[in-house]
Amino acid sequence: MSMRIGYGYDVHQLAEGEDLVIGGLTVPHEKGSVGHSDADVLLHVICDALLGALALGDIGTHFPDTDPTYKGIDSKILLRDTWKLVQAEGYALANLDSTVCLQRPKLKPHIPAMRECIAGILGVDISRIGIKATTTEKLGFVGLEQGISAHAVVLLEAQA
Repeated sequence: MSMRIGYGYDVHQLAEGEDLVIGGLTVPHEKGSVGHSDADVLLHVICDALLGALALGDIGTHFPDTDPTYKGIDSKILLRDTWKLVQAEGYALANLDSTVCLQRPKLKPHIPAMRECIAGILGVDISRIGIKATTTEKLGFVGLEQGISAHAVVLLEAQA
């Protein structure tokens, strides 16, 4: 059985007047992510990890921020379309592990719904979706509440 590992990392600036979209959910907060799409940092790193596992480039290759088609797009659509590319290559998700780095607000109450959302898009059991959240102890751009970052690792299995 062929297995492939992919890794994703993304950063978005935080600013007042923007929505804070993480893991397919809008999280109430006075600041939100800045980006060409809805700036969902978690779904973006998952897309990058999935694409990277199969050497299919990155999210910007498939959904460039220079294309007006993707202006303001819901990142759930980007994840769905990325997942179709993975499935077309004959792979299934063994598991996903991710970490969101954000000083505030606390994400723990939102993580179950994020896991449900992502599992639904990928058509997998929620037990395959891991999401963690951490602060940076008030250090760096995350700690100063200037931005949000996320990491994701996926393990894909070739289907017979």
